[in-house]
Amino acid sequence: MNLNLEAINVEYLVVAMAAMILYLIYYVFTKDSEYNKNIRAVATVAEELNREIFYLKKKLGDTQISIKKNSSRMTDEEIYQEVERTVYDMVKPISLSLKRLEESVQRIDEHIDARISSLESGVKQISIPASIHGNDDEKIISRYKQGITLENISKELHLSKAEVEFVLKINKIK
Repeated sequence: MNLNLEAINVEYLVVAMAAMILYLIYYVFTKDSEYNKNIRAVATVAEELNREIFYLKKKLGDTQISIKKNSSRMTDEEIYQEVERTVYDMVKPISLSLKRLEESVQRIDEHIDARISSLESGVKQISIPASIHGNDDEKIISRYKQGITLENISKELHLSKAEVEFVLKINKIK
C-alpha cells in the first residue's frame, strides 16, 4: 500500500515537472517571437540608413558636378564653404539615424539581459529529486553492476524501467 502511494506521488511529481517544462518551452517560444520582431525593426532602420546613404552619395555627386561647373566663378573660400555645408547636410541625417539605431539596439540588449536573468532564476528554482526511492538506489546500482538487466531489476524491485534508468542516470552510471 505504501509503495503504491509513493508511486502515485512520483507520478504527480513527474506530471507537475512535465507541465512546468512545457510552460517554460511555451514562454521561450513567445519571447523568441518578440525578439524576432525587435530584430526586424532594427533591420528596417538599417535598411533606411542604407537608402539614405545612397541618396546622399547621389546628392554629393550632383554637388561635386555643380561645384566643378561653378568653380571658375567661385573663390576658394566659397568652394570650401559649399563643400562644408554639403558634407554637414549629408552627415546630419546619418548621425540621427545611427543614434536611433544605437538606442534601439541598447533597449533590445537590456530587454534580452533581463529575460535571460529571469529565465536563469526560473530554471534554478526547478529542482530534480536526488532519486525516486532513496532506499532502492543502492539496490538498483548493485544489481546493475552485477550485470542484471534493467528489465529484471525493475521486476525484482517493483519499479518501472524508466525509474531504474533514471536512478542510474542521476548517479552517472549509465
